Amino acid sequence: MDNTVVISTPPHVKSKRTTRGIMGDVAIALLPAAIAGIVFFGWQALVIEIVSVLACVATEFCYYFIANGGFAKKCKNAGKVCKKWLHQFDLTSVVTGLILALILPSTAKWYEVLIGGIFAIAIVKMFFGGTGKNLVNPASAARVFMFLSFSLTTYVAAKIGPIMLESELYTGATNLSGHLLTAQSTAMHPIDLLVGTGVAGCIGETCKAAIIIGYIYLVVRKVIKWWQPVLFLGLFGFTAVLLSGFAMESYKFDMSLFLPHIMSGGVMFAAVFMFTDYVTSPKCVWGQLFYYAVGAILLALLRYFTKIEVASFVILIMNLFVPLIDRYFIRKPFGYIKEKKAKEGK
Repeated sequence: MDNTVVISTPPHVKSKRTTRGIMGDVAIALLPAAIAGIVFFGWQALVIEIVSVLACVATEFCYYFIANGGFAKKCKNAGKVCKKWLHQFDLTSVVTGLILALILPSTAKWYEVLIGGIFAIAIVKMFFGGTGKNLVNPASAARVFMFLSFSLTTYVAAKIGPIMLESELYTGATNLSGHLLTAQSTAMHPIDLLVGTGVAGCIGETCKAAIIIGYIYLVVRKVIKWWQPVLFLGLFGFTAVLLSGFAMESYKFDMSLFLPHIMSGGVMFAAVFMFTDYVTSPKCVWGQLFYYAVGAILLALLRYFTKIEVASFVILIMNLFVPLIDRYFIRKPFGYIKEKKAKEGK
């Protein structure tokens, strides 16, 4: 009789859902925003998306190839290493590359995108051990790195629509210091913000309708919980409306600014595709509630005082606190049943 004890890491519950399948669903959910970005911003957006995805996938392959001895013994094991990489390829680098491309302006240069993709995979993901071991969101980290390195502050308006056509802005993803934080009469119409017509911003963040389609797909496929982006956007919008009242001559709480706030910049895209990242978000439901609530309020505060889009910065800050959140918000063990209190007198 074989008495060998097999020790393996959790989880031990088998399921048909795999990392590759989940990432495939996320990639599909990102397609509407990616297509809308190409329609609105032209071939520049297509080039950025292709370069970003190829850079991320190629960087992952090169890192894996070198780390697994692909060049050892005059590359005799190169074929085996390549097959091994294909077998474990889980599409995470594809999703990272696509998200990174969609949170960039169409004015980004191809070599800047290439450097950003390499940084996201090599430094943020693979350096810490690969899939599931990165401390922060690779796309957010790369976006902040590119912002600080290349000063990506020029945003052109979508090529469809009458508003701000062919214009350029030098602030955030939208002119947040203008129509959102001043008088209501200068605010952009919610329909234009929803569709993305004439809105200056990043490639995948402009058309909110495409993001909503991706959100619905992820909820139906049970990749994310429906309440996660809703909670985040609700708290963010309410806090932003509270703060907007201070920009008036006399304080005024105006809920008509709620939709313009949540549909401007990259807030909605971040809420659906980035804050919900499995690896860099808390595991416990109560921890997730705390995570989304604090992140939403922090984003509203920083956005109000800086007058620029700071979603990627807030994501990085919250990611760094996730280990601490998981330490104090502990999940119930699998199969745990709460003990019933014994009745008095027994």
